[in-house]
Amino acid sequence: MQNKVLTVGAVIGVLMLPAAAYAQSGVAAGATTGAVGGAIVGGPVGAVVGGVGGAVVGGIADSSRLQFRTYVVEQKRPSYTYSQQVVVGAELPEQGVTYYEVPQQYGATQYRYTVVNNRTVLVDPQTRRVVQVIE
Repeated sequence: MQNKVLTVGAVIGVLMLPAAAYAQSGVAAGATTGAVGGAIVGGPVGAVVGGVGGAVVGGIADSSRLQFRTYVVEQKRPSYTYSQQVVVGAELPEQGVTYYEVPQQYGATQYRYTVVNNRTVLVDPQTRRVVQVIE
């Protein structure tokens, strides 16, 4: 019986991962997703390890968001008009969007940023998917 409960819990947790990742962004999202995944695989110790690992691959840290957003506004980048909702996971079009390198001081150097519908977003340059919306 206990095995069935654990199995059901693990399945529900795995199914909720995409929703949890979609609902949050940045370091908090990476930490949350990593902790949930770690807990499923390795119990409490896995949750701690997964949470720390997930936070490392997040986006712009919460403590740097305001400074990064100010930097982007000062750069006066043009805003791309996008007909879809600007959310984490949205895939931006192949043509028309200009991507800019994130200065190393903000840490998320594997990503690029752009401005979409007057909102600063971090994008995975290989998939063109929004990984973080900077508010």
